[in-house]
Amino acid sequence: MSVKRHWPNYIAEAAGLFLFLFMAGLITTAVNHPGWWLARQLAGREVLGRAVIGLVAGLTVVVIVYSPWGKRSGAHLNPAVTLAFWQLGKIRTADACWYLVAQVIGALLGGQALLALLGSSFAHPKVDYALTLPGPQGAAVAFGAEFIITFGMIAVLFLALHTKQLENLAGWLLGGLLAIYIVVEAPYSGMSLNPARSLGSAAVAHNFTDFWVYLVAPMLAAWLAAVLFQRLFRESPLSDCIIAGPDSSVITTEPPQHPVE
Repeated sequence: MSVKRHWPNYIAEAAGLFLFLFMAGLITTAVNHPGWWLARQLAGREVLGRAVIGLVAGLTVVVIVYSPWGKRSGAHLNPAVTLAFWQLGKIRTADACWYLVAQVIGALLGGQALLALLGSSFAHPKVDYALTLPGPQGAAVAFGAEFIITFGMIAVLFLALHTKQLENLAGWLLGGLLAIYIVVEAPYSGMSLNPARSLGSAAVAHNFTDFWVYLVAPMLAAWLAAVLFQRLFRESPLSDCIIAGPDSSVITTEPPQHPVE
């Protein structure tokens, strides 16, 4: 029944993850592959290079969130975000499970598309399939960093959707936060926030080194943020789970933002 009624939402989630990983992988290759023009212009300026990647990744999120398809599904684009909304009771268990499946499929297809298009450029050691791997400080620091940034992202999302003046700006806030994270946090964990995104790169690279960090830390942090939000704002819960804002729900046919009786 969930598939029959909400399959367009699942396709939207898969397409969103595909586009996000594709754009992230493409700009990562352009910035880091020594044979590409942009990489030569940014040579020796790592922070500026991360800023360019962050800008493209952040704007990609904004475009997806406010696109008609993003508004249809809510543009979770991340299993951790879906888990958080599920914890708040804003998406049915069946829909949440299909969202997770769709997100994983989209990410896996995105990784394969990047390899097919970019070939050896995507596999170059300086690009390394846009893998998210712990920095020199090790897996423990990467786990802590992923936990903190995911908790911060979910907290910002919920507070924005909970605040009348900010609810329709949540997508812009997340895009900006993502860009900042890439500049500041990437050296510690590669900046994932997203188990599906990390899986897409790991699968195409056949490299699952410390993948557990990018699976456990974001999911745990998102769940904890949702639990704390429930306790702190018990009397004023979120109205829905559409990141573009509640007003965006008018264009959907039947968004799965509430449990079905």
